[in-house]
Amino acid sequence: MSRIEPLTPPYGADVDRALRRWMPPGVPHEPLALFRVLHRNPELASRMFALGAGLLGHGLLPAVDRELVIARVTARSGCAYEWGVHAATLAPRAGLSPEQLRATTRPDAAASAPWSPRHTALLRAVDELDDTSQLAQSTWDALRRHYEEAHLLELLVLIGWYCTISYLANGLLLEEEPWGARFPAG
Repeated sequence: MSRIEPLTPPYGADVDRALRRWMPPGVPHEPLALFRVLHRNPELASRMFALGAGLLGHGLLPAVDRELVIARVTARSGCAYEWGVHAATLAPRAGLSPEQLRATTRPDAAASAPWSPRHTALLRAVDELDDTSQLAQSTWDALRRHYEEAHLLELLVLIGWYCTISYLANGLLLEEEPWGARFPAG
């Protein structure tokens, strides 16, 4: 049970409109529990929407790179909730296979699947930032071989954003969405 209960229908008109904005068009699911909890504080939800929607819908990184980073950040954070949401929806559409998604949950993800050099650099960057809150020059140089400065700035924000989302979902003890992918055990 979540530490703060998600809002339940019927929603007021403003909340319903705001929640629908959070969900991609044509999605057959109710708004995510995370979004419904956030709307217990509509001002905070509104501020968070701008960054979250910008990263997912208007980012410079290729979708497959974005989803690989999200999967690794949420896996390292032990955030089954957010990992499962992306693994069930956005990651497969972006081109990540079930094997690749499972590999993001392994301690040495960079060696757990046949990744391209670009994806290996992304995984190592996520791991290094999670371990040390810094990037070694060699890690930065590996990223620079694949990305321009604008992409690198977005990458760092994306990693930090999904750490924030993971902390939020984990701190709230959000239960996994019933339709979400299940986080691999052990």
